[in-house]
Amino acid sequence: MHEAPRPKKVGSWYAVGALVAHYRKKARLTQEQLAEMANISVDTVRSIEQGRLALQPDRAEQFDELLNTGGALTVVVARLPVRDRIVQFAQGLVDQEQEAVSILSYQTQMVPGLLQTREYCLAAFGSRYPVLGSEKAEQWVQARMDRQLIWQRDRPPVGHFILEESILRRQVGGPGVIRAQIRHLLEYTTSTHISVQIMPMNRMPHAGLAGPMTLLETPEHERLVYLEVQRASFLVDDPDEVSDYHLKYGMLRSQALTPEKSVGLLKGLLGES
Repeated sequence: MHEAPRPKKVGSWYAVGALVAHYRKKARLTQEQLAEMANISVDTVRSIEQGRLALQPDRAEQFDELLNTGGALTVVVARLPVRDRIVQFAQGLVDQEQEAVSILSYQTQMVPGLLQTREYCLAAFGSRYPVLGSEKAEQWVQARMDRQLIWQRDRPPVGHFILEESILRRQVGGPGVIRAQIRHLLEYTTSTHISVQIMPMNRMPHAGLAGPMTLLETPEHERLVYLEVQRASFLVDDPDEVSDYHLKYGMLRSQALTPEKSVGLLKGLLGES
C-alpha cells in the first residue's frame, strides 16, 4: 500500500507563479498594486505567485493584459496537462485514471467525481471545512470537469459505478441541483461503456460497509485500488490485496439493484416512474 505523494514546492504551478512574479516585477508593480488592478485580494496574488493557487485561464488572460505579457501566461496555462490541475491528495488516482482501461467505483457519500455536474461539484466543494474560498473552489471544480474528458477519448474506459441510495437523497446544493444531477446520471446509463447501479438503503448488510473504493486497470493490465478517507488517500498495488477488493466489488454488484432497476429508482426520485 502506497500513500499518495505529499505536496512539494516544485512543479507546474510554482513555475507559473514564478512567471507571474517575473512579469509583475518587470511591469514595476507591487503585489498590492496588481491585486487592486485585478480586483482581487493581495493574498490571492501571493498564493498564485507562490504556486499554492492555480492560475485559472480567465485570470491568466486578465494578468496577460494587465502585465502586457503578449499572452504568455494564457499559453502556458492552456498547455498544462489535467494532472497538474488536481488537488494533490487525489493525484494518485488521477494519474492512473487518465489512461485506465477500466474504472470500477463504489461510493458512499457523494456522486463520484467522474459523473458529477458542475453545479453539484461546486456545491460539494462549497460545503468543505475549512472553507476553500471561491477562487480555489472554482479551480478544483474545473479540474474535476477536466477529468471527465476521459469519457471523450477515442477508446474511453469501461466505467462501472455503484452508488448508495442515500447519496441521491442528500440535497447537495438544494433540490434543483440534485434533480439535475440525477438526470445527468440517467444520461450516463444510456452509454454503451458506462453502467450505474444503486445500492438500496434497505439492503443490509452488504459487502461495502467498510467504505468507498475505486478499482482501476492500466493499459498494461495492472490492477490498482484507490482508497480515500477525508484528506488521506492510498493506492494499493499488492496483488493479494487487490484481489480481495475485486472479490468485494463483485459481491457489491450482486447485492445492488440491477442496472435496469437502478434506472427505475432514479426515475422514481424524479417522480417519473
